[in-house]
Amino acid sequence: MAVIGAGVCEPGVSEQAYEIGQGLAAAGFAVVTGGLGGVMAAASRGAREAGGTVIGIVPGADPAGANDAVQWVIATGMGDARNAILANTAAAFIAVAGSYGTLSEIAFALRRGKPVITLGSWDVDPQLIAVSTPEQAVRELVSRIGMPPAAGEA
Repeated sequence: MAVIGAGVCEPGVSEQAYEIGQGLAAAGFAVVTGGLGGVMAAASRGAREAGGTVIGIVPGADPAGANDAVQWVIATGMGDARNAILANTAAAFIAVAGSYGTLSEIAFALRRGKPVITLGSWDVDPQLIAVSTPEQAVRELVSRIGMPPAAGEA
């Protein structure tokens, strides 16, 4: 599941992203982000500290550009075009606050028919599912796509 948001954010937004990363990992999901700072780093850190798998799809060609919590780096060398790769990769999205890059990721995800839950993010389409807390965001995502299969199950 993807957590998307700005590369620079306020401490309260960072805490929300961290809690979402933790919640997704606790539910058994791998967490995919853009791999950089801000919301992406906070969600990555939360997921990693909860024992989850963290994948970062970074815009640059150097894997070292990813934040320290990312375990698996996909270095695209594609700049903002990596947002389309992120939209193709994740089954669902949680947008936390965000800037124009987040808006483009939301648009790509909606165009692909994927659920997008928003927490203080863009309100640009009736398909978006707005929530008020990190816990609601994780619950809403699970209600839309179900739980991941347990280890060893197909």
